[in-house]
Amino acid sequence: MGTNSRIPHPNWNCELVIVLVDPQFEGNIGAVARCIRNFGLHELRILRHNGEFSEETRNRAKHAQNVLDDCQIHEEWETCFDDISLVIGTSGKREHGDKVLFRHFLLPSELGERLSEVQGKVAIVFGPEGMGLSQEELRSCDLLMTIPTWEGYPILNLSHTVAIVCYEWFKTLLPKIGKEEALPKTVHVDRLLNPNLRREIRNRAEEIAASAAQRDDQIKSAADTLSRVILRGIPTDDEAHRLLGLLNTAAKAMQGDER
Repeated sequence: MGTNSRIPHPNWNCELVIVLVDPQFEGNIGAVARCIRNFGLHELRILRHNGEFSEETRNRAKHAQNVLDDCQIHEEWETCFDDISLVIGTSGKREHGDKVLFRHFLLPSELGERLSEVQGKVAIVFGPEGMGLSQEELRSCDLLMTIPTWEGYPILNLSHTVAIVCYEWFKTLLPKIGKEEALPKTVHVDRLLNPNLRREIRNRAEEIAASAAQRDDQIKSAADTLSRVILRGIPTDDEAHRLLGLLNTAAKAMQGDER
């Protein structure tokens, strides 16, 4: 009990990457590594950490030492997500009113349905304990996710949050379990958006918003809304190229540069 079985890791169309931003407690890092291993995942990245894992971290990770050994450490947001096609930020703060447009949340149970037939790397980003991701970090994410909890005490422990997300992701495999292969790879249909195309879409959205709005807060809100509406559809590379053509034309027209 509590040991590893020597069976192959499961394969999904998408590669799920768990990203911790500035984690405050070493024990939580180990617990997260164990959660990742529990559900057949393996890739952990940490933003802003010294890369040295304490004895407490190692002990909490139990038989997931390889997750810690292979963990990528990054200092800058951009380098951490350079190869990622879709960045999903997490938050337990569910404001109402005007901020609803900014905080349009997915639920963990929706991940499998939305990503079951695409390929690419998807990052789920978790902020520091007690504070969560900053406004700017949330704005840098393509989609947002929350776990429905009682509003009287909505914020979950970091490792519990990761466990729920990983569990919901793992459930996407269960209907596909076969007799010949314990955890078969699902059918490939389309490839998830190329990371460079994702960045271009966000940049074009900012250009269009800057031409259409006056105040900084209006520009940010419009850019967030446009990019998220597009990325929520999880476009393929070909669809993204077509959309970028339209966005480029629109940006030039709004800037008075169309010929």
